[in-house]
Amino acid sequence: MAEDVEQVNPNLVVRDAKGEVYIVRYDAVNAMLLNEFLKGHRKVQELEKQVEKLTAGLQKVSAQVEMSRPTSQVVVSKQ
Repeated sequence: MAEDVEQVNPNLVVRDAKGEVYIVRYDAVNAMLLNEFLKGHRKVQELEKQVEKLTAGLQKVSAQVEMSRPTSQVVVSKQ
């Protein structure tokens, strides 16, 4: 497993005296995962703000389109 971790991030493993991968630095893995989670969380917050702005813009445009539509007129003819 340590070899797999090394492929992803060599800084997360400790080597023995021979230079071979010895153990995973789990304390560093936790810090890395927390950092990645926080980055993802910030990105989600930014996207939520964008969605709110786009939704507000869409509602505004939809209202303008509704207002610009001609109203239907019914003509009654007497014969």
